Amino acid sequence: MRIDIATAPGDPDRPNEDFASVAVPASGQGGSLVVLDGVTPPSGDDGCRHSVPWFTARLGGALGELSVSRRDLTLREALSAAIVRTADAHRATCDLSHPRTPQATVVLARWDAERVEHLVLSDSALLLERPDGGVDAVLDDRLARVPRAALASAASVDTTLRNREGGFFTAAADPSVAGRAVVGVASRDEVRSLTALTDGATRWVERFASGDWQDCLTVIRKEGAQSLIDRVRDLESSPEGRAVLGRSKPHDDAAVLYVEF
Repeated sequence: MRIDIATAPGDPDRPNEDFASVAVPASGQGGSLVVLDGVTPPSGDDGCRHSVPWFTARLGGALGELSVSRRDLTLREALSAAIVRTADAHRATCDLSHPRTPQATVVLARWDAERVEHLVLSDSALLLERPDGGVDAVLDDRLARVPRAALASAASVDTTLRNREGGFFTAAADPSVAGRAVVGVASRDEVRSLTALTDGATRWVERFASGDWQDCLTVIRKEGAQSLIDRVRDLESSPEGRAVLGRSKPHDDAAVLYVEF
């Protein structure tokens, strides 16, 4: 098994809010991967005394542990339990009903000798490579379907779109959001590799159109996970890239996690 992980903050003066981990139990019978993209809140009160990295570390750690220690749980059930565990860690001190309470996108995958399960919530991505080299992108495209004009106001996003019908969903403090995740399962012999990416890395495909998902996977396999992030940073810094991004973040936290069976 080959494992390659790279992550980088969008701003070196700010903490990286992404989270990436792989668990491979000593039994060798399977494993899991977790990638989270913490949602950076607008400046102002979010009802919580904790940072987004605090939240993603706890949610990601809970997901990694539950996905391998509780194989009786479905991935949706594991996400729900992890959200409850994380919420319990700060519900006594923080207002978890606040729309800007710390939250994150989620990619979760688990495998054994027979099957590969996957879950995606919000705008991070999971690539499943088939033995013939074809790539299937697992995406939760609800955010992409929200009209761009509706995303112009941070307050509007928080109150009318985030974790609301007709909008999009992220993992925050409500465990029922796990039921909104995109899930699936494949036979183990139908999957050659798994690649999880936060949207800071998917920019290479989705914003800059530098290649398709198969091209993206080729870069990661041949040059390494860090190379994809480096390519994104080069594009973000170019005049053409700045024009494409417009008012979006000039740089975003990026994480790439590659597992080849």
